[in-house]
Amino acid sequence: MTVNAHFDGRAIIPDEPLDMPPNQALILQTERVGPREPAEESALAWLAANAVENDGLPTDLADQHDHYLYGSLAKDRPR
Repeated sequence: MTVNAHFDGRAIIPDEPLDMPPNQALILQTERVGPREPAEESALAWLAANAVENDGLPTDLADQHDHYLYGSLAKDRPR
């Protein structure tokens, strides 16, 4: 059953009478109605905004990330 309701600061109040007995136990799932908050920024946008130039970073970091992160064997570099 879908019920339109509003929150008065203390309780959820149905907008129309419900056909059920008083004190009926319920499980409610709520969903906000109206404008939604902005979606989280994408991972790519975060990376672009937080990219840094640092001479201390290895020049092959993107190609060898598993080596630097996990200590796995470095890949052979193309010649």
